[in-house]
Amino acid sequence: MSFTLATWNINSVRLREGLVARLLTEESPDILCLQECKSPVEKIPVDGFRALGYEHMIARGQKGYNGVAILSKRPVEEVAAYDYASLGHARHIAGRLEDGTVIHNFYVPAGGDKPDRTINEKFGQKLDYLTAMRDAFHADRPERSILVGDLNIAPREDDVWDHKKMVKVVSHTPVEVEHLGDMQEAGGWVDVTRKDLPEGRLYSWWSYRSPDWDAADKGRRLDHIWATPDIAGAAHGSRILRACRGWQQPSDHAPVFATFDL
Repeated sequence: MSFTLATWNINSVRLREGLVARLLTEESPDILCLQECKSPVEKIPVDGFRALGYEHMIARGQKGYNGVAILSKRPVEEVAAYDYASLGHARHIAGRLEDGTVIHNFYVPAGGDKPDRTINEKFGQKLDYLTAMRDAFHADRPERSILVGDLNIAPREDDVWDHKKMVKVVSHTPVEVEHLGDMQEAGGWVDVTRKDLPEGRLYSWWSYRSPDWDAADKGRRLDHIWATPDIAGAAHGSRILRACRGWQQPSDHAPVFATFDL
């Protein structure tokens, strides 16, 4: 089985329904994983996506915040939706394809502005969430699985526009990178994007605060596609569709793609 998968923090699926439809029409991935849907599940505009061939959806949602969904041309069966760190947030959904491949779609907490859990509760929640993911993967090491989503951490020096300036900024601090690495190691996850594109700067997010995001290019690679070692070698064709960041009323994230020949 061969399929192309994309992951995209859409920053409101209802507000940006047209952008999702455009991506599905122009790029036609077999599976699209969305984060930050900001919608109860029953209000996700699924009818329009079904009309484009995406007849299957599994999702977790909440009004105005968080939310994850998997849209698929192929049948997908929900197998889990964990509330890691018991935050009460809709941040995870997992589905199994017909061939047994499991796809985990995550929206890891952003962590607020200050990288200090003693003064910033949100930063503590982020670290606790990653720790809970680590412990879960230690207890039940995944096989034939793909992990995607907005993990809200740019781990490598070339995943940010300026490592020295960013090292004390939430999303690139050493403690976050360490927590992400521990979680990745616990699951044996392979960073598919960097397997395919090992060299050079890569970004998937550019702040709304930049008046000219494209020219300034102060990006971060916050969005990831990982796979377990037993199928990571079947992945290829990784790319980040930067052009989407320039669409009208865009998300501040760009979608990330990979193809799997299983």
